[in-house]
Amino acid sequence: MRDPLLSTPPPRAPNDRNERRFKKITSPCEWVEDYHPGGYHPVHLGNVFNNQYKVLRKLGKGSYSTVWLARDLKYVALKILVSEISEPTRELQILRHIAESAEGNRHITQLLDEFKHHGPNGSHICLVFEPMGPSANSMVEALPQFNPPNIRMKIRYPPWMAKSILRQSLEALAFLHNNGLAHGDFQPGKILFALDDINSKPEDVFQQEENMTSPPVQRLDGKNDPWAPRYLYIAQPLVSFTPYTKGFKVKLSDMGGAYFFTDPPAKPVTPRGLRAPELVLAGTVDKTLDIWSFGCLLFELVTGEPLFCLGALPDALFRQWKGPSLYFTPERKLFNCRLGGVREGTKPLMVEQKSMEEMFDEAGPDLEEEEARGVKALIRRILQYNPAERPSAAEILRDPWFCEEDLSS
Repeated sequence: MRDPLLSTPPPRAPNDRNERRFKKITSPCEWVEDYHPGGYHPVHLGNVFNNQYKVLRKLGKGSYSTVWLARDLKYVALKILVSEISEPTRELQILRHIAESAEGNRHITQLLDEFKHHGPNGSHICLVFEPMGPSANSMVEALPQFNPPNIRMKIRYPPWMAKSILRQSLEALAFLHNNGLAHGDFQPGKILFALDDINSKPEDVFQQEENMTSPPVQRLDGKNDPWAPRYLYIAQPLVSFTPYTKGFKVKLSDMGGAYFFTDPPAKPVTPRGLRAPELVLAGTVDKTLDIWSFGCLLFELVTGEPLFCLGALPDALFRQWKGPSLYFTPERKLFNCRLGGVREGTKPLMVEQKSMEEMFDEAGPDLEEEEARGVKALIRRILQYNPAERPSAAEILRDPWFCEEDLSS
């Protein structure tokens, strides 16, 4: 009798990106349906790339890449782009530009190598970087004072640590801006902690933990799928190898949204909550977009809360807004805070309007009154609605708050 499995035709190559091929996976990984021609490359632990980089552990993932800890003569971070990005990108051009400056290596994650890898989903650009630890977005939760966590805890960096992260990331912005570059996606997830020297440690201490994988990847039709991996791996940043006491280092990473001031993109990738108002309301790309994002991040790291209110828009900016009637009367009186306007059958939503300074004080940052007053003044100075009035990164670095050395730890 003929084996029915041998008579089952192989699956066809997926060509419809809206097609659902797999059983649902709820693990915190990339979306499994993004493994298709033009998409992610399927990676398994132990795979070797470019005949030299052996994959040990997953470090992270993004919309257009996955990132892995690998080892050659030393440990590296291997970033594998989706194959639809088949030609050298602006990111790669900018990384090459930065690599020509010795100063850049102090502030920006260092590009060590680049090559192409061919797989079932196409040809993938692979970028090799120095390995880094967790981002400023996630490292705070690993600090010992928050373990074990408590629902009454205010999880935020101690002031001395927040100031150091901000100062170092501001130095990175100043370096980029002095070289005619914008980061374009400045946010805490792009600020990475530097590692201790890990090259003397054996591979087994870095191996992906067995429980940090998804259930097996399974097609709905039961067939094998050569375009996807057998498992998805849950990212494991190198938290336990990351120093966080006085003297720690951070670097700005991921130039995927970066651009030359002389060649701005039509649609920057800056997260919505950190976008300057002229970008949100008028689509204007100004070279101070990073500065606005930094001002928002300054509020967030010091208070542990996001910033979303700065007061009334100036007339010129208000006139460029296409949807004010959803929220304001013709006399510019606020009547609704519900996103998208008042839907039929519902009432306007109103929330209390507070100033940035009031929100700062209510968050109760661990600052003396005089220092808190100085930080609020700095935030207000940075977050100017008129881009021409925003200070440069170099000017912000000369602010008294950043000039004062904080010896606490």
